[in-house]
Amino acid sequence: MGYPREVRMKHVIIGTGPAGVVAAETLRKRLPEADITLLGGEPELPYSRMAIPYHLIGKVDEGGTHLRPTAGHFDALRIELRQHIVESIHPDSKALTLVGGDTLTFDKLLLATGSRATRPPIPGMDLPGVVNCWTLADARKIIAGANAGDDVVLMGAGFIGCIILEALALRGVKLTVVEMENRMVPRMMDEKSGGLLKQWCEAKGVRVLTSTRVQSVSEDAGKLVVELSGHEPLKVNLVISATGVQANTDLANGLLDTNYGIIVNERLQTSHPDIFAAGDVAEGKDFSTGSYSVQAIQPTAVEHGYLAAINMSGGKNALHRGSINMNVLDTMGLISASFGLWQGVDGGDAATLDNTARYRYINLQFEGDVLVGANTLGMTQHIGVMRGLIQNRTRLGKWKHKLMDDPTRVMEAYLAHHVP
Repeated sequence: MGYPREVRMKHVIIGTGPAGVVAAETLRKRLPEADITLLGGEPELPYSRMAIPYHLIGKVDEGGTHLRPTAGHFDALRIELRQHIVESIHPDSKALTLVGGDTLTFDKLLLATGSRATRPPIPGMDLPGVVNCWTLADARKIIAGANAGDDVVLMGAGFIGCIILEALALRGVKLTVVEMENRMVPRMMDEKSGGLLKQWCEAKGVRVLTSTRVQSVSEDAGKLVVELSGHEPLKVNLVISATGVQANTDLANGLLDTNYGIIVNERLQTSHPDIFAAGDVAEGKDFSTGSYSVQAIQPTAVEHGYLAAINMSGGKNALHRGSINMNVLDTMGLISASFGLWQGVDGGDAATLDNTARYRYINLQFEGDVLVGANTLGMTQHIGVMRGLIQNRTRLGKWKHKLMDDPTRVMEAYLAHHVP
């Protein structure tokens, strides 16, 4: 296999999301005799946040959200799974202090601490009826407090909000979505496609208030009163905050180089040579811009975990070439996607196809004759082809002009450049 000769080493991973789990499994494949410890701060077995909407509508129980549902999976791999919160790390002595005072030493450490839900600084956000939708504990609160006929406000129509929007609607609640930007999913959709998505949701019975802010939340006779800018107050049973996430850099602050996340190089190595970072907490290279950014999506977390483990175990050529900005979202049956520099570049060209009546939209962004970004709605075909053209930086030549005339011909353009 070409793996390095093994020296028994202590590998510790903090974080039991996709990045941490994939890293632990990859380490075990490469280092059959190593000590591998996986530390999680939640009482549950490692689970996927992307499965929470399915749990909300009863398609899966809590066990169905687990990343590795087979009983004894980690024991069989001799990965020590410990449910402990890490209080601090000590890079110089290569040690961790756990809450409660216990310590662990390491030879190599991976920080896969993920991100946490944030709440805006609005009066009343600490009331018991205001919940996030980020953890299984949050899901339990939603299941208890958002039942058929209940009035519910969902704060935020970004990626997280739109993931759970359909699940809430299927629970039979009377749902109002409040988004302060002028469109839904503003970080992945332009004004036209975001507006079409709002129109789609409203046709499905969901009230969507864009360009609207929640100003305060208070209690009155067992209900929550939500004060809104430009609209009458709402009396509801539950407020769900889905207004964003923040990387969990607390353990690294002041010890490692950090910005929005923990800064890593192409080997997913932090400013300490024996400490790596992966997933939502890692600030790595962006494929399209060459600058550094945090990309809090599961495919990036999985890639990071895999590459970090190879490098932790002595690999030399597992380099992170940069994550491509990629979002694919299913909102009440309407698929939207964005890739790369979907907002375009200075001096670039754009091609748009808009069929409002059928909820179909595609926008392509070019720099010279290279496709650098794309935004689609209601068009599930050839999404992977668009990503491939962007990621390969394909010089389209005459095909650029054909795509400017008809953006749906992306498959033809791909085959013209990738099939002999």
